[in-house]
Amino acid sequence: MTIRRILVANRGEIAVRVIRTAKALGIETVLAVSEADRESMGARLADRTLCIGPGPSAQSYLKVETIVQAALGGGCDAIHPGYGFLSERADLAKLCEEEGVIFIGPTAAQIEAVGDKLRARAEAVAAGVPVAPGGSVETVADALALGETIGAPLLVKAVGGGGGRGMKRVDDLAQLPGAVSLASAEAGAAFGDERVYLERFVSKGRHVEVQVLGDGNGHVLHFGERDCSVQRRYQKLIEETPAPDLSDTLRSAIRDAAVRFARHLNYRGAGTVEFLVDVERQDFYFLEMNARIQVEHPVTEQVSGIDLVAEQIAIAEGKGLRLTQDQVVLTGASIECRINAEDPEHDFMPSPGTVREAVWPEGDGIRVDTHIASGAKVPPYYDSLMCKLIAHGPDRTSAIDRLRTALTQSRVEGVKTNIAFHLAVLADPAFRAGGVDTGYLTRFLAREPLGA
Repeated sequence: MTIRRILVANRGEIAVRVIRTAKALGIETVLAVSEADRESMGARLADRTLCIGPGPSAQSYLKVETIVQAALGGGCDAIHPGYGFLSERADLAKLCEEEGVIFIGPTAAQIEAVGDKLRARAEAVAAGVPVAPGGSVETVADALALGETIGAPLLVKAVGGGGGRGMKRVDDLAQLPGAVSLASAEAGAAFGDERVYLERFVSKGRHVEVQVLGDGNGHVLHFGERDCSVQRRYQKLIEETPAPDLSDTLRSAIRDAAVRFARHLNYRGAGTVEFLVDVERQDFYFLEMNARIQVEHPVTEQVSGIDLVAEQIAIAEGKGLRLTQDQVVLTGASIECRINAEDPEHDFMPSPGTVREAVWPEGDGIRVDTHIASGAKVPPYYDSLMCKLIAHGPDRTSAIDRLRTALTQSRVEGVKTNIAFHLAVLADPAFRAGGVDTGYLTRFLAREPLGA
């Protein structure tokens, strides 16, 4: 089926990014906006906007039935959910299926298979993909018994969790009962699901993920891996591809495991299979699969030359994979930093407000994905991401240098930003050497307190 009009069920830079690809394909766009986003860049670029409710997400962007009714009322053939909000909600995909609206993403069943971390873990085992030692626990007694087997340190993790919520580290098994109770309560409050499981804690780990596309019939392509180890409180801040300082053997094994997992699910659309690389053991474990386009997808597009959103749309139209693995040629290196409206000098506190002036860079190998221009408002209701600044070069060093130059040419007035923070990280010898682990940023901030 040919898609003629898409409802973009998101906001910010990803809404702008989807709209631009749709326009390039000759597809009309209708943007679902909250009252707070009526004057946004996405609203100006879309062919039409439909207001779906007040600013708070729970009253607008997170209302499944409202989104589907907006698509039907707007005469849309399809919905693109972007990332975040409803992008990994099986009930949205299911309602689209019931109402005859094309969901540009995986099936509801596939979202369910990877949305529950215990089930995703079981699917990984069935696909022959390595998982960290661990398992589900229903009682404190279960937790203590399994904890004795795994050994400390370990992690208590929420089954339905994300972003570090419902996750507790246990260094002494005597702490385990309290950690299980606390994680369970936190998970119940955040996700409506109190279930938790235990997993070995990897003391020095790297977050490495693989971009995949599947046609829904068992055919899967990978587009290389990304390293997302520069994180603060489990939130990614800098992403790059290829992952530096990986052996060819380990890199190949990680890519193969991602394809194997997606193929096992007969996965449809764009997805990312995430792994934890154990630096000391030179091994890796399945973490989860994100059944959507990722924030950091531009670095993959820069090295591959492939528009992943265009491929998402083609797959949703039933055209399948338009490439073979041999045609996926990865060239050079690319790195992305997330420029947020936040104050690093005050514990990265969000900084909503009006942007009096925004100046973004241009130049060879530079890509700017943003929804912020001079006069734009940063509402207090949403994620503080303002811009993704991406640099591509023939190698990692040149990409980093281009990104640093681009950051120095960026200027935002009216709200606080983390631009200076990114410049400091990119200049740090440990980061420039490559292969930092997920504990890197904590150590960096301890060495280089911002604002000191």
